Amino acid sequence: MAIRYFMDHHVRRAVSDGLRSRDVDVLTAFEDDSHRLPDSELLDRATELGRVLFTQDDDLLAEARMRQERRISFPGVIYGHQLKVSISGCIDDLELIAKACEPEEMADRVEYLPLR
Repeated sequence: MAIRYFMDHHVRRAVSDGLRSRDVDVLTAFEDDSHRLPDSELLDRATELGRVLFTQDDDLLAEARMRQERRISFPGVIYGHQLKVSISGCIDDLELIAKACEPEEMADRVEYLPLR
């Protein structure tokens, strides 16, 4: 089973659209009407949905780190700094992760883009 993504509201629409054009399962916080949730609740929502959260908000890294330390399970977080990874780079790397990894491989992990 492929990785399914939940996109934080900070992520540009072009990333979600690009992934969808490559047959990657994406749900945005806007589409889910959860774009106003605080970081902890947004990660809770991703967990409820069983989707890896992609974010460009470094505050979410602190939330993920806290959960790792307290052994609170979550489906995974992928972080791409807006100034360090391009839109096309995000799309390429997220597609690779989605198609090459299993959901259990991402559980309770934080990955950083770019991959290379």
